[in-house]
Amino acid sequence: MTQLNDARAFWNERFAAPSYRFGTAPNRFLESQKHRLLKGQRALAVADGEGRNGVWLARQGLDVTSVDISPVGQAKARALLKEAGVAMEIFEADLATWSWPVAAYDIVVAIFMQFAPPPLRTKFFAAMQAALKPGGLLILEGYRPKQLDYGTGGPPIAENMYTRELLETAFADMEILHLAEYDAEIEEGTGHKGMSALIDLVARKRA
Repeated sequence: MTQLNDARAFWNERFAAPSYRFGTAPNRFLESQKHRLLKGQRALAVADGEGRNGVWLARQGLDVTSVDISPVGQAKARALLKEAGVAMEIFEADLATWSWPVAAYDIVVAIFMQFAPPPLRTKFFAAMQAALKPGGLLILEGYRPKQLDYGTGGPPIAENMYTRELLETAFADMEILHLAEYDAEIEEGTGHKGMSALIDLVARKRA
């Protein structure tokens, strides 16, 4: 089995249950950034899984593209989309080999995208920046290494976690509007549940 098929099978299995593994409500940090969003903006929801964040963006009036590797997850995203009565583009792709659009989006959202090892993560971070239009916003949330002590979500791999220094370096060419590290109780389905070591970022692509 190829690496692509391995990844697709992994996520298909995680999304196979009838319930939504990470719930149907949007990520709490993303929701807190509603004031930065404008109707009609183009948004890319990266590794959007079962669609909770992409659908929420569409409900805010944005023109959304939801990208994920798992057709099982995306079938659930379509059901969630139908229930919400909104529209968005749902695109199946392996982000490692996808031809990322360039200067195409006003908003790029990446929430708990932490199954990528460091070399691939570097590629993803660069692609997300490139996908933004000048002045566009990156909204990102992830786990810090302390998350391994909690074990309430994410892969048990310290090098996949984010630190302030990592994000400041990776997005040094952007204007950082918000960067916060903190611990908090979260409940996103059964996938993310309990006290968690979080880090949040909002950064603007410079003109």
